[in-house]
Amino acid sequence: MTLVAEAFVSQMAAAEPWPESATLYQPLKEDQILLSDCASSLAVQAYLRMCGLPVQVVCRANAEYMSPSGKIPFIHVGNQVVSELGPIVQFTKAKGNSLSDGLDDIQRAEMKAYMELVNNMLLTAELYIQWCDDATAAEISRPRYSSPYSWPLSNILAYQKQWEVRRKMNAVGWGGKTLEQVYEDVNQCCQALSQRLGTQPYFFNKQPTELDALVFGHLFTILTTRLTSTELAERIKSYSNLLSFCRRIEQTYFEDKSS
Repeated sequence: MTLVAEAFVSQMAAAEPWPESATLYQPLKEDQILLSDCASSLAVQAYLRMCGLPVQVVCRANAEYMSPSGKIPFIHVGNQVVSELGPIVQFTKAKGNSLSDGLDDIQRAEMKAYMELVNNMLLTAELYIQWCDDATAAEISRPRYSSPYSWPLSNILAYQKQWEVRRKMNAVGWGGKTLEQVYEDVNQCCQALSQRLGTQPYFFNKQPTELDALVFGHLFTILTTRLTSTELAERIKSYSNLLSFCRRIEQTYFEDKSS
């Protein structure tokens, strides 16, 4: 396909209205999904709700393998399949739906920096706790991750995932960290977020952006997910404005609304 043809197809996709049949895929909610995937999925759901874009959440045991990037969640909109919050934000923006159009260049750069902080700290901490903390991996992560599959495939897939995540932790310099150091990283991230939020309803005053969706997805999921220790949630609970922020988004965008 020529560049002109690709541009034409892209313009046609952008011109198409958001369909009522838009679908978000994630792992099985009750038995399979883990903290990090649940947080990422909730962030995308929050973002789409903030944009006023309807999406039906569908749980599939093989959602991770259905995703074009191997990452959760992904959305199916018309003939397009897009995974992860960043690309989904760009996809909706191409269709004329953006939460950050009102920001200036400095604010956009700041928003991007805080989103990187959340991904580098909170998401990495979630993955570390799931797969590098032996107690959590044995009691929660491996059993849940492998639950849709029969033995021995269940064991093979769970240990393969654990090996992949531990290799990633080594690559980003987290392999040698202790659990306490990870908790302290989370605390520092929350401190930075708390200071930026201050007394505002959202990070950039009165209207939510994709940063608000991302932070809500991770903080709310950590606060409501059972782990072998409550320490991770306790670090967040010490910041009252972050708790109020989570409650505000839950009430505004999720209560009394179908999933």
